[in-house]
Amino acid sequence: MAQITVAEHPLLDLRAFRASWPDALGAMGPPAWLDALVTPEPVTPLAAPDQGATDAVRAMLRHGGFKPSGRSKPCNEYIRRVAGEGTFPRISPVVDLTNLAALHGGLPVSTVDPDRLTEPLRVEVAVSGASYVFNASGQTIDLGGLICLHDAEGPCANAVKDAQRAKTTPDSRRTLTLIWGTRALAGRADALLDWHVEMARRLGGAVEVIA
Repeated sequence: MAQITVAEHPLLDLRAFRASWPDALGAMGPPAWLDALVTPEPVTPLAAPDQGATDAVRAMLRHGGFKPSGRSKPCNEYIRRVAGEGTFPRISPVVDLTNLAALHGGLPVSTVDPDRLTEPLRVEVAVSGASYVFNASGQTIDLGGLICLHDAEGPCANAVKDAQRAKTTPDSRRTLTLIWGTRALAGRADALLDWHVEMARRLGGAVEVIA
């Protein structure tokens, strides 16, 4: 899989890694140590997210004209809310780890299946009128002005909701993870990358950092 081309952006501090897994994601059982992280309490060495971090992420997403509020809040805000309510979503250990990284790192994180994408891959602001389906029910999100991962077919992932066509399935054996950091939070994206990669390797992934 090729590298990702990242367009100039004054606030984006993107980090990314790809991983290969010894089993299909649907065959992986959740280890006890992963279950222990399913809490909104600070249980990692990462800096606990605060209102300043929340505001900085939203400012980064607003740069292109997108409005990150209401149903278009960054995914880390959604995960923090549902974790506090005791309804943390369980999908697969790999996707659960992605959601835990967003929860404890205070940054949006995407994990998609690169085998469902068509190269070349690039990260840039989506054009006005762009949209995609983000769930199995066929709901769509308006992407205009939002920084997104694009493949040859168009936008496919971002800090709010990833495209249904790009999401992992129980048969996925490879993943691509993007951490949507902001330069306003110096060092946070690097710290979250280090922790996420460490945990992915603990799950058995063969990991390569690409951004």
